[in-house]
Amino acid sequence: MASVRPAAVAGTFYPSDSRALVTELDDLLGGVEHLAPRLGFPKALIVPHAGYIYSGPVAARAYDELAAARGIVRRVVMLGPVHRVPVRGLALPGAQIFETPLGRIPIDQKAIQEVSSLPQVVSSDPAHALEHSLEVQLPFLQRVLGEFALVPFAVGMANVEEVAQVIERLWGGRETLIVISTDMSHYHAYEEARRIDGATVERIAALATDIDHDEACGATPLNGLLSVARRRNLSIKLLAACNSGDTAGGKGQVVGYSSFALYEGGEVQHEDAGSTLISIASGSISNELGLGPKPQVDGAGWLDQVGATFVTLLRAGALRGCIGSLEAARPIGADVADNALGAAFRDPRFPALERDEWPLCSVEVSLLSVPKPIRFADEDHLLALIRAGEDGLILEAGGRRATFLPQVWESIADTRQFLDELMRKAGVPAGTRLARCRLSRYRVIKWKAETLHA
Repeated sequence: MASVRPAAVAGTFYPSDSRALVTELDDLLGGVEHLAPRLGFPKALIVPHAGYIYSGPVAARAYDELAAARGIVRRVVMLGPVHRVPVRGLALPGAQIFETPLGRIPIDQKAIQEVSSLPQVVSSDPAHALEHSLEVQLPFLQRVLGEFALVPFAVGMANVEEVAQVIERLWGGRETLIVISTDMSHYHAYEEARRIDGATVERIAALATDIDHDEACGATPLNGLLSVARRRNLSIKLLAACNSGDTAGGKGQVVGYSSFALYEGGEVQHEDAGSTLISIASGSISNELGLGPKPQVDGAGWLDQVGATFVTLLRAGALRGCIGSLEAARPIGADVADNALGAAFRDPRFPALERDEWPLCSVEVSLLSVPKPIRFADEDHLLALIRAGEDGLILEAGGRRATFLPQVWESIADTRQFLDELMRKAGVPAGTRLARCRLSRYRVIKWKAETLHA
């Protein structure tokens, strides 16, 4: 029978009840203000490891970057500092499974074999038994990624090159994510901590490899990753930074938190992505009409990431069909191809597109960000929160749901009217109070074919 490392800090650092834990994770991830749609996802994250009440919002900002990685990342290599049991080197557990209230995560035995010959890699169950720096990351990963295998290192005394060597050996491809767990400075007064952490954040952003443990408790694994990042020419982006005085603690003695994302290769250019997606949408419709070959919907790495898209068909500038997905459930390429067919042939508001109409039509593709709930006290508060011209809205009430893309603001500029029309579209009875509705918002990247089809 496989040996299990049970959750050690559930009930203290985060909820031990699975339903309460899911609620807290969804609240943290839903509270991330970043609404821009993403093409691609990070190769590595740097995240804090305090109790969720303290560092949860900063950690959530990093894990929100992984929305597109679900179904692609299958292995997480995690390195965090030891807090309770000293160890020489990078310690793997003897256990074959890590457990949290959200379920069990298998340890990647093949990965362990790949690094077992390195002298700095050791085995230590005591180092892992009560260690929180790794455990607190797992529920976030389970919620965002779904199923994955874990390679957890409790890092003690080691030099930069020893850590870098382990990371390099397990680097892998798009299926592998590297996570470094570290807090920043500890127990300084609020303003002093801000000064110290501000300087440390600048050094991390510059890929310094001599961060001190007084600046970051996980300096040893952090320096190792930053060394690899230098060699591999990774880009790094600061996502969030604060300290416990900003979240749930006093300001006399605070602990600092920050999160970063590191990216491998250049980011996907929106113009190139748009050209590809328009080609897939147009090609799918042309193929269905018997006018061309079926388009290739995979191959480029970013096309395989899960995404939510809408395809809009226009005839002489007027709507001719619009079908899409609100939740990311399949690869972007496949989603666009199917939604294009939906817009042309399955939109119940219009008859199926005829071959002789196609030359008069143009195609628009929208890529949606992950919808975020809007928390509001009353109608006035809601109206103040909505960003006219920018937000796409999803309204749910009484088992009914509808959405308006941000493009709809071009024809309905008034926020109150926008909501009234959205309620009507959803089939919500007239006079229903907005307080009885759930609203979420998202943003889109929109691409439109430059010319009509010939």
